[in-house]
Amino acid sequence: MKLTAIKLDRDTLSLSIQADIDFEQFELFAEPFAKALDCHVVERQWGADRHQWLLEFEGTHLQLHYEFYGDICWLSTDREDEYEVLVYLAELMKPYTN
Repeated sequence: MKLTAIKLDRDTLSLSIQADIDFEQFELFAEPFAKALDCHVVERQWGADRHQWLLEFEGTHLQLHYEFYGDICWLSTDREDEYEVLVYLAELMKPYTN
């Protein structure tokens, strides 16, 4: 897994991820990504231009999103008290970035 950049955003409770992702083969990115972060895939949803997977990391539910038209990928949480999980995962991702 190779990431180009990662960026935390406390306001949106999200962690944006830049990588070479093929929308049609999203699972080739998402499955190794989830495994590298020790996340369990709970649910997978997709539509015409978007993938949204529900991941679980040590009791915290996270959403992994990818939008085709904006070529945007991000992890998010709904709970402000779980933002620190994204901070921790960002640290785990650092070795995978340029």
